Amino acid sequence: MNHHSRTRVLLITGDIIGPRMAGPAIRVWNMADQLAATCDVRVVSWAKIDRQSDIFALFYVNDGDDRSMREHEQWADVIIVQGISMRMYPCIAQSDKILVADLYDPFHLEQLEQNKHRDADTWNEEVLKAVSLLNEQLARADAFICASERQQTLWLGALSVAGRINPATYSADASFDSFVRIVPFGLPSDDPVQSRHALKGERAGISVDDKVLIWGGGIYDWFDPVTLVRAVGLLAAAHPEVKLFFMSARHFNPDVPEMQVLQQTVEVADELGLTDRSVFFNDTWVDYEDRINFLMDADVGVSTHPVHLETRFSFRTRILDYLWAGLPIITTDGDSFADLVRDRDLGAVVPPQDPEALARAIIEVLFDDARRESILSNVQQVREDFTWERAVAPLRDFCENPTRAPDRGAAKGSRSTGGSDPFSRILAMPKGPRRDTALLVYYLRTGGLSKTFGKARERWGRARRR
Repeated sequence: MNHHSRTRVLLITGDIIGPRMAGPAIRVWNMADQLAATCDVRVVSWAKIDRQSDIFALFYVNDGDDRSMREHEQWADVIIVQGISMRMYPCIAQSDKILVADLYDPFHLEQLEQNKHRDADTWNEEVLKAVSLLNEQLARADAFICASERQQTLWLGALSVAGRINPATYSADASFDSFVRIVPFGLPSDDPVQSRHALKGERAGISVDDKVLIWGGGIYDWFDPVTLVRAVGLLAAAHPEVKLFFMSARHFNPDVPEMQVLQQTVEVADELGLTDRSVFFNDTWVDYEDRINFLMDADVGVSTHPVHLETRFSFRTRILDYLWAGLPIITTDGDSFADLVRDRDLGAVVPPQDPEALARAIIEVLFDDARRESILSNVQQVREDFTWERAVAPLRDFCENPTRAPDRGAAKGSRSTGGSDPFSRILAMPKGPRRDTALLVYYLRTGGLSKTFGKARERWGRARRR
């Protein structure tokens, strides 16, 4: 490590950092913000940077521009990676610096849902690609961070199969709590302040006396907004004052494909005659700083999902926004937040895909005054547990005294990057003509000419969209 008093920490993301931010960028921004109190911090993104900080530096590095990234890699003592950072920049994968892998998003499980509507080869390929990226991080990182105890268990299982649960790491910490640290998403420690009304009396169709249910984020394939729309449909005749507002229907980043479930949700709302009467879709993504004006115009925060593997290990960051805004929460059972809502009585937990049960929960949380008062008081108490300051503390402790993994450099044979199948090995190659040729040969061998041309067309389409 360099001989200077403050640790130099580099955080890398592929997300847009600006007035509108999705989960990965929000996380990197707030981790940088907290770490900057005791460390020197740089944030690098290969997406657009349209926001600046007074306390840490932000840099744009083109995707795959290894030469520019090397300058940041050489500056850093600790490098925190997300997603595909290591694959994007070989100098990060090959770096001898202390590396922390942020695994708060088990994206290989997301791929199971996100690509299930595509052809079998593509679905399989996307999951394989995600697993290969994760294997690379599991093999190399000196420490890991994740969002919940459930996720910690998931990643300890993955690390044990990757050979990282071994005598050296066990001797250093038999609990492994310092190897896989829980760093959840957080929320601001300041009380929220509403600067304007964004919904009540402002949005056509939503009056000042209406009861608003808010869906506080994007509509993705691993959610179940359709059941929620059906539940509102069941209430519409008797309770026309109940309104459901989807805060962000379409993603602001053109590289994020539109999800099939969005189309289904709009279709069901149209069929039931609810669109712009009881159900409202916001066509643009709300600015990060402006979201509180929407949340504080709501009466309940909602999050509904089917129960599948992604659910079990997910960490629904929008629920933290509900806590911050002091909202009761109605959520489907099956994830770690459902446990929290149930254990601390923060609202209602409903069975999956049951519009009648969901409608009953909405009535109870909105209209039973004594019940609502008790929930609101519990929400205020739980909020304190989830501030960014508390959430980032385990990472800050590590960065102030960073250490290499005890098994760094040991048992090299069991620490290969990526999977052992040919596709994973090709994906692990640096981007360039050699990798493209290897992919072409692989596609020709496994799928013939039609699949190869299909892949080329898909890539060309993506490039044009960008």
